[in-house]
Amino acid sequence: QVQLVESGGGLVQPGGSLRLSCAVHGNIANLYVIYWHRQAPGKERELVATISTGATTWYDDSVKGRFTASRSTTNSWNLQMNGVKQEDAGVYYCNLEDRSIGTYGRNYWGRGTQVTVSS
Repeated sequence: QVQLVESGGGLVQPGGSLRLSCAVHGNIANLYVIYWHRQAPGKERELVATISTGATTWYDDSVKGRFTASRSTTNSWNLQMNGVKQEDAGVYYCNLEDRSIGTYGRNYWGRGTQVTVSS
């Protein structure tokens, strides 16, 4: 069974930086995509960044130029948040979508990590 565990959330001042991590545990094939979502209070969950095992990235316009998704180890992924804004607050989730033959399309979710933006 694949499990995702997010960490790194916390309190950050506007303009500050925070690094979120997503650890992938369990048996997972080599081809997948990591999606970073956030959910602000009272709002729907939204996709903010993606990164594939091939290192292809995508960013929502709201975070482009400020957030960077990367891979730190074989099974650990980061979301570097710089120039944090008030609207970046929320619970951040990582989600893995398997893109390997035989297990294509399987999705796994972490439980989220809270980011609070306050001066």
